[in-house]
Amino acid sequence: MTGIILSGGKSVRMGRDKAFIEIDGIPIIQRIFNIFKKLFNEIIIVTNQKELYSGFKAKIVSDLIVNRGALGGLYTGLFFSSNPYSFCVACDMPFLKETMIQCLIKQANENEYDVIVPRTEDGLQPLYAIYSKGCLEPIKKMIGMGKYKIIDFYPLVETKIIEESEFISSDINLKLMRESFININTPEELNFLKEEKKAS
Repeated sequence: MTGIILSGGKSVRMGRDKAFIEIDGIPIIQRIFNIFKKLFNEIIIVTNQKELYSGFKAKIVSDLIVNRGALGGLYTGLFFSSNPYSFCVACDMPFLKETMIQCLIKQANENEYDVIVPRTEDGLQPLYAIYSKGCLEPIKKMIGMGKYKIIDFYPLVETKIIEESEFISSDINLKLMRESFININTPEELNFLKEEKKAS
C-alpha cells in the first residue's frame, strides 16, 4: 500500500505553509512521514512546491489537474501510486495514530472496496481514508462535472464506512481517536491546540 500526503493547499487562512508548522518541535509533515515510513512501502507527497520537500525520501509529484483542491491532489496521488491501494491524508494533521491506520489497512486487505473511510460525530473523514486505483475514473468524471468535494464520487464506487464504534472495539481510546482527525487551518486553532496540550 502507498501512503499519500496532500500538501498542495495554499494555506490562506494560516498565512504560512501548514506542513512545516512545528508541534512539540517537529514539523507536521515530518510527524506524518515518520509514521508512514513504518506502514508503507511507497510514500507520495503531492505538492506544487517540490523544492520544499527535497529532503524527504518520497516520490514528490505535482497536481496533474491544477486548482481542483484536495480532489485533484487525490487523483494525482492515486495516478502515481505503484500499489492498488493508497492511504491518503492532508499535511495539516499532526496526530495520526498508527493503530487506527492499521485498522483501515486491515479492512482493505480483507475486502474489495474502492473507498474505506471513517465517520465521526463530525461526519466522513475523506482525508484519513484508503482509496483504490478504481477511484481514478470516477474522480475524473466528478472533476469534469465541476464537482470538487472528495465525497462527491463515493456513490460511484464501492464505499465502506467505518464507524467510531469499530475503532473503539479495536481497543482504541475515544479521545485519542478523535484527536487523530484534528487538522490545523488557522493561527487561532494552532494556539488553542498548544494551550490545550499544555493543560493536559
